[in-house]
Parts: sequence; structure tokens; C-alpha cells
Amino acid sequence: MKKTSNKIVLVGSGAVGTSFLFSAISQGIAEEYGIIDINSEVSKGNELDLEDAIASLPSNSSVISGGYELVKNADLVVITAGRPQLPGETRLDMVADNAKIMKSIAYSIKKNGFNGITLIASNPVDVMTTVYQQVTGFSPEKVISSSCSLDTARLRLELSKIFNIAPTEFGVFVLGEHGDSSVSTLAYGTINGIPMKNIYSEYGLDDAKLSELHETVYKKAYEIINRKRATFYGIGSALAEISKSILRDERKVYATGALLSGEYGQEGVYAGIPSVIGKNGIEKTFEFPLSEQEKNQFIKSVKTLKDATKKALKAI
Repeated sequence: MKKTSNKIVLVGSGAVGTSFLFSAISQGIAEEYGIIDINSEVSKGNELDLEDAIASLPSNSSVISGGYELVKNADLVVITAGRPQLPGETRLDMVADNAKIMKSIAYSIKKNGFNGITLIASNPVDVMTTVYQQVTGFSPEKVISSSCSLDTARLRLELSKIFNIAPTEFGVFVLGEHGDSSVSTLAYGTINGIPMKNIYSEYGLDDAKLSELHETVYKKAYEIINRKRATFYGIGSALAEISKSILRDERKVYATGALLSGEYGQEGVYAGIPSVIGKNGIEKTFEFPLSEQEKNQFIKSVKTLKDATKKALKAI
């Protein structure tokens, strides 16, 4: 196992952020962790709570809370700050409020000399990542949106229930917006290289059933929020996986958000596409094969993101 880099700093120590930190600490992803929150009492409380957890773990790491001076020598900053999604809201309903928060965070991080990789999960995540990258001027490869990484995990999980095969064996992605306009790449998906479309009929999967499957995936967050008011364990685990790929240079492929520069004929905003994630951030992007219907849906999803980004930039 490769030695990890030294330091991860979390901005926003709510349920998502602390779920991520606990997952990362439990896996020994880094050696040092920092916590920044607008409420210093909350961040200090999480510091004390997490150091108790560290005492029972085999990994030798430390955690400290403080201000933005913590980012100066960090390898990775993970941003989860922002107001939460309320029952009945879509992620896009939070655009104006969270854009203002993200602008302030971006200025503070840049002002304190940060020179590492940024991973963002604040919703609407691809829009907030575009705002952050534009405000900071950081290289797009070093600014990553968690985007559709969790959606992809959800899709693979649902498929595993149907096929009774481990989720990791499915070569499928969710692309575009982390939200209602996303695209599930089911036309050319594979099971460890085996074309799924060749065996759909064996499992009763026609176009209607595949559409229902996609709807189950993108609506899962709403179901969780309606039942317990927030989602955090799933995204916390996804952020830890992406962070590990960065700090250990694992070069794994995730449906993270990259600044589009011609993929599927689109550009100018962050959107979920298959990306190789390593020590330099986004090492490379790929265009997963799409049917004509899926490509049109992706283009529509990008338009949704562009419209929301205009609204966000106007708000700041």
C-alpha cells in the first residue's frame, strides 16, 4: 500500500462532512485532519469526538479544528459546507444561497495559500464547483466535484439486486447533473465486460423497467430525506473513496464532475463524466458510449447545469 499524503482539511462539519471524516479516519487515508466550520464550537466538538474515535483505531492520525490557516499546507480540501436540502426541494433550489457561501469559502481558501486538490460535495454540487473554480482561478484538474459518484454507486447497487452480482462488477455510470436530469448509461453497460443488453430479457428488463430503475436511482435521495431529513453516510463513503484515490494515486475511475471541454460536444460547466482520479486530481476524462437517447439526455442535463450556473453567478 502506498504511503498517504499528510493532510486533509474539511470545510463544513455537518453530517456529510463528519461522516466523510469518520470514514476517512477509519480507513487511515491520511495522517492529519483539519476541521473548519462557521460555528467554531461545533468544529471543536467534532475534533474532540473524532479524536476519541482515533484512540480506538490502529491508524496513527490526528485531528485539529481551526480557521482557514489550516489549508495552507493541506494536500486535499474537502468542502461540504452549505445549507441542507429541505424536504420537497430539489438540489437546484439551493443555488443562490449556497453560491454566496461558496464564494466566501473560495476567497478564504485562496487567500490562505492553498495549493492542493479540492473536492466539493456542496449542493447543487456541479454548479458550486463551477463557482468555486471561477472564483479561485485554480486549475480545473485540481478542482473536483463529487457529482454522480454516489449516483453511480446507487445504480450499481440496484443492478446487483436484480442480477445477484457484486456491485463492483457493473461497468455503468450515472452522468450529467447530480440530480433529476442525470443519465444512467444502461444501453452499453457491462458486467465485467459482458454486454448487459444481451441478457436484459432474461431478467425481465425492458425499456419501461430500465426507466423505472433510473428513476429509483435519482429519487433515492428524496426518499432518504423524507424519512430522516438528510443523506450523509453514502456521500461520506463516496468522498472517502475519491480522497483515497487522490492521496494514494490509485488512478481509479469515478463519475466525478470535471469542467467540460468538449466531452459529448459540451463545455464550460462541471458535470459528471468518467474521470481518472489520482495525485494530480483529474488525470483524464472519458466519454462512455451512449445511445442517441442517452446522449440527448446528457445534453439536456448539461443545459440544466448551465442555466443553474448562470443563476448562481448572478447571485454572487
